Amino acid sequence: MASNDLGIVVDGTQVSYIGQNCEGIPEFLGRKYGHFTKRLDLSFNLLRSLEGLEEFICLEELILDNNLLRNDLQLPRLPHLHTLTINKNQISELDSLLDHLAEVVPWLKYLSLLGNEACPNELVSLDNDESDYQRYRYFILHKLPKLKFLDARKVTKEEYDEAATRGAFTKVVKPKDDLASSDFGSNSPGFQQYTPLPQGSRNGTNHKGVFAKCRYVYHGRHSEGNRFIRDDQL
Repeated sequence: MASNDLGIVVDGTQVSYIGQNCEGIPEFLGRKYGHFTKRLDLSFNLLRSLEGLEEFICLEELILDNNLLRNDLQLPRLPHLHTLTINKNQISELDSLLDHLAEVVPWLKYLSLLGNEACPNELVSLDNDESDYQRYRYFILHKLPKLKFLDARKVTKEEYDEAATRGAFTKVVKPKDDLASSDFGSNSPGFQQYTPLPQGSRNGTNHKGVFAKCRYVYHGRHSEGNRFIRDDQL
């Protein structure tokens, strides 16, 4: 049934306040509904802060999809919360978020972060592949071992085992891609243009070859190596 308050839908212990363009949780929402709400849906707003959520003392499910929440989001301690979805927000880093969730929602069973930069699947970028996403799952399960579902997939026993043995080392790290705009960019004092060639090979008239041993090799979906293999060499 619909409440008399504009935009609020109440059905038993479920409260929805969707698409109201609010940047924060309205004070009246917690005052009037916080003491009995078990499922709260605040999706499709402009939320940047979760201040006021502490009024929802019985909360078990929290839906925060399609908002503007960032890495610094802060939840109050919600000991009954078992389901949290933060899909399609602006979260780009996992470490601090997962540490925070482990502290304030210790019994979390279901977490979904799809559509955030921190979730490396193809919904975010076609540069991501299944191995990127699987490492992300191991890392989260290492931090939150009580999870039963992550994103749209049930956690398997094999994932629990893998997360327990090497989850701490599977954090997905992306390099900074705008060096020129940083303090070490081309306008910085003492900046020297980087070149992968040794000093003796930078002269265009000098054609001697240079050989070296590479310390790194990249295997994956976007490897450049196969671009130079012709059909008649296969």
